[in-house]
Amino acid sequence: MTHPPYLVALALVELNGSRRLPLMGRSKPNDAPDEDDPGALGRELTLDLLLRLWQRSDEGAVQRCAGDDSLLILELPLDILTEQLPVLKAQWISGGDTQVMLQDLRQLRQRGWRISTAKHEGTGYTPW
Repeated sequence: MTHPPYLVALALVELNGSRRLPLMGRSKPNDAPDEDDPGALGRELTLDLLLRLWQRSDEGAVQRCAGDDSLLILELPLDILTEQLPVLKAQWISGGDTQVMLQDLRQLRQRGWRISTAKHEGTGYTPW
């Protein structure tokens, strides 16, 4: 039996000078359409992740580590989510190269989106 892919929102950030890679994920419903953006589930994950980051800002300054690629939504198979993503996360947090991390994420994802916002336009999801 194949598992539906997972949508994972993640942020490559520094919190008070220490690297963090918070993430939120949930399996896509089997009947979810393949949309050009991550859909309602992606928007919910984005909001949850950003609220967690905002709450953690009491601990210190939050800074993006990868520019516009710092906030992503990725569609990943379950085995990659459970086996490979934790390894990549640990390597990056312990000082791994950010560009290598982004390249590895690109290779593992089925689809991905960069999350951004612009005044008077709201949240946008561009293919990544």
